[in-house]
Amino acid sequence: GVKDGRWTVLQLVEALGFCLENTDPRTRGRGIQLLSQVLLQCYSLLQEKEVLHLVLFYENRLQDHHLVIPSVLQGLRALSMCEVLSPGLAVSVLKAIFQEVHVQSLLQLDRHTVYSIITNFMGTREEELKGLGADFTFGFIQVMDGEKDPRNLLVAFQIVRDLIAKNYALGPFVEELFEVTSCYFPVDFTPPPNDPHGIQREDLILSLRAVLASTPQFAEFLLPLLIEKLDSELQSAKLDSLQTLTACCAIYGQKELQEFLPSLWSSLRREVFQTASEKIETECLAALHALSACLSRSVLSSDAEDLLDSFLGSILQDCRHHLCEPDMKLVWPSAKLLQAAAGASLRTYHCVIRSVLPLLLEQYTKHPQSSQRRTILEMLLGFLELQQKWGHVEEDESTLLSLQAPVCSVVFSALTDASVQLQLVGIKALTVLGSLQGFLSSSDMELVVDHLIRLTLYEEDSQSSEAAMAAVGSLAPIYPKVFSGHMVPRLAEELQSEREESSHNRRSLQQHCLQALAAVSTHTSIMKETVPVLLQNLQKVQKGSEARNTQDMVSVCQSLHRVALQCQQDAEGCWYFHQTVVPCLLAMAVQAAMQESTHLLLGKALLEEEVLTAMVPVISAATTHLSPELAAQSVSHVVPLFLDGEVSFLPQNNFPCSFQPFGDGECLEAQRRLVALLMAFICSLPRNVAIPQQEWLLRELLALSCSCNCPFTATTAAKCFAGLVNKHPAGQQLDEILQLAVNRMEPSLVEGPRRMQALTLLLWVTKALVLRYHPLSSCLTDKLLGLLGDTELGPAVADGFSLLMAESPDVLHKGCHANVRIMFRQRFFTDNVPKLVQGFHGAGPDLKANYLKGLSHVLNHLPKPVLVTELPTLLSLLLEALSCSDRVVQLSTLSCLQPLLLEAPQIMSLHVDTLVTKFLNLTSSPTMAVRIAALRCAHALTCLPTPVLLPYKARVIRALAKPLDDKKRLVRKEAVAARGEWFLLGSPGR
Repeated sequence: GVKDGRWTVLQLVEALGFCLENTDPRTRGRGIQLLSQVLLQCYSLLQEKEVLHLVLFYENRLQDHHLVIPSVLQGLRALSMCEVLSPGLAVSVLKAIFQEVHVQSLLQLDRHTVYSIITNFMGTREEELKGLGADFTFGFIQVMDGEKDPRNLLVAFQIVRDLIAKNYALGPFVEELFEVTSCYFPVDFTPPPNDPHGIQREDLILSLRAVLASTPQFAEFLLPLLIEKLDSELQSAKLDSLQTLTACCAIYGQKELQEFLPSLWSSLRREVFQTASEKIETECLAALHALSACLSRSVLSSDAEDLLDSFLGSILQDCRHHLCEPDMKLVWPSAKLLQAAAGASLRTYHCVIRSVLPLLLEQYTKHPQSSQRRTILEMLLGFLELQQKWGHVEEDESTLLSLQAPVCSVVFSALTDASVQLQLVGIKALTVLGSLQGFLSSSDMELVVDHLIRLTLYEEDSQSSEAAMAAVGSLAPIYPKVFSGHMVPRLAEELQSEREESSHNRRSLQQHCLQALAAVSTHTSIMKETVPVLLQNLQKVQKGSEARNTQDMVSVCQSLHRVALQCQQDAEGCWYFHQTVVPCLLAMAVQAAMQESTHLLLGKALLEEEVLTAMVPVISAATTHLSPELAAQSVSHVVPLFLDGEVSFLPQNNFPCSFQPFGDGECLEAQRRLVALLMAFICSLPRNVAIPQQEWLLRELLALSCSCNCPFTATTAAKCFAGLVNKHPAGQQLDEILQLAVNRMEPSLVEGPRRMQALTLLLWVTKALVLRYHPLSSCLTDKLLGLLGDTELGPAVADGFSLLMAESPDVLHKGCHANVRIMFRQRFFTDNVPKLVQGFHGAGPDLKANYLKGLSHVLNHLPKPVLVTELPTLLSLLLEALSCSDRVVQLSTLSCLQPLLLEAPQIMSLHVDTLVTKFLNLTSSPTMAVRIAALRCAHALTCLPTPVLLPYKARVIRALAKPLDDKKRLVRKEAVAARGEWFLLGSPGR
């Protein structure tokens, strides 16, 4: 009635008069409860005068019997949300609560109501409450004092934060406010099991920390508390104290810290020197960093003591001498402390390295052993990396610049050391020095390039060689002229040279040259010089006739691919690479195919499946990041090349015959193989690029995929067809081409010599349509499900489910702009797994494995959270799959079960007997991969609840003794790990 306007609240009060004035407190309580419940729903409809009368009534009721108070507080909570509350009423209500209610004697919910009233008034009546001065703070302290419930504490901590952040008067009650909150530090709270409120210990810790670190006024009380907790034995207390100290440093100044700096440094130093906990060490270093930063930014008056200098002096005094100890026990803890302080500001950095860097350089010279030199250089590297934070090396104040010669000497000597580990640190240091703008002169950089060439080409250890390659990639964009002028010509010369060496050494050197050319191509100007070198080498290899040409060509293609990936984000570099490399590769391939057609032997290696497969990612990576305009320009040349034999845009296009990859005749078989390169290009184009003569091209690809005798050509034609279909706009044209494809596939699937080719086409077209949620995809998937019962094609169809679900490397993925809808795997699972299960139950004994294999492939590629929810219905089938003799089914099922043991232990526990038996049986499988997967699953079993596993402990330990003697090292490694976990099962502390 009140909501509809038929009654006013005051009329309701009159109607409740008998209850509200009753002598029985329970009856009064029920009357006020009803009134409060109405107010909670109708407070926004109240008039100012009504609110005034209600506030006075409720304030008076606060003096009533304790049974009435909860309902009174609910009414006041409703009134605290009224916008028409008269000035002065908020203060009046709070005074009445502070005076009349002993809040901590109330139940949790009623205490929460009081906090809500205060929060509401602070949000809407801030100026009025501030008029109370420190009395409001004192009143709240009385309300909160003794609070224990975490739900209420989160609200209370927020009120304290607001008191401080909004500058309420704390008056003489700063210490009392600190005491009433700091009594909870450090937080000791473990949420009860199945807690419906979801409050975690971390929530309370962060909320309390925000209070303690909210004002410098708490510093004189908080810092002694933090030091006391730091000196305790409790790890959680130490961590909490360190994190709180770090938070406080963001708002403290020198004045707050001055008295406590010696004690804080003493505690931090002790923890870093003595702790066995990596977490505590990390937090100590963070706190020291924060303290140094705080002291760095404090503005000093002219007569004030500079605390930063004295603080850093203490750090240097206590740590510096450890860097010189011959046993080097405290070297790393000391270095970490010094680096934490040095990283706080440019001023702290200069102060620390001025003292430490000359010492480290001296120690490097004193210690002849490689292991000690490595430790010293790693420390030096840590300080050099800090300089990167401050950018340019300033000449007037840089200690680093004054030590340029000895620093370079130390780093260069490490690069020539026999120890690989020292070399690796030297390469890292070299990279850092090169990144410091203004540190290395041009002559230094030439020396750097010489060292990097030696390490990339001639260093026998692969770690050093790879690290040097990475350094080349990092430094080349910073010094493009140096690398372009010194490194690229040297690599090109090495690649072209015909020195007499053993075949193996020459091959290895060429591999390193190719990799280095790719590594250095991280700047467009350099890439424009390396790409012609790589293409020239490919042409040179193509003209040879040795058996090793195939591998050499693959190596060049791998380098070109790396270059393509590196230049994708640079529009100029990407277009240069595309228009230089793609026509060249096509020209070489067309030349080779025509020589094959005319029975010439030159260039035959280029047509090998392995080489064409290596070319595909080069062309794809060169195409995916083109702008639509440039892509359209390129597609206008490439499609006519394949459909019309238009070769005019190719370099060196004087070919012995016409190019007809879609023509008839056995002599054109070599030309048809080049459809792989068409696929790489056309399936990587952005979706908004129009493809000329697309319908004709689709028909030619369809015919080739169904009729070609070469499996490689037929498969690439099918993939190319599928890639185009996936991006084709919906409509009649797409429906017609799909119907044509179905009409070509269906007869071939039933019988004939090309059943496998028809299946390959069906799988790729199905994948193309599944990805885009095309309506025909369900019809094609049903065809595949039906073929699982085919004795000839069934196993291949089962493997095809992996193709449908997995990410394809060359076509139909997001990187090549394919039309991939979100959650297509979940949709496929929902639509088809019930059919797979039904088919399994209806299949004969010799065909059941096909359904199991298909199912395991689907489940293996499904997001694990989705799989966990479906686990109860599928687990029995997965366990049956482990008994299948097909090793692919076994392997796929094991890899599916392993993460489920970690993510759904309760469900898996119900089947522990079967799981233990199956896993142990498979540890003796003749297939190494199955043995490894079974041992990993046996290891993962230890994540199940311990009481469930203990009855099996002895049996599993006995069974796992056998694979400890396996002839394969990887199997033995997994057996050791699994058996160790089972030995520890049930031990104290686990």
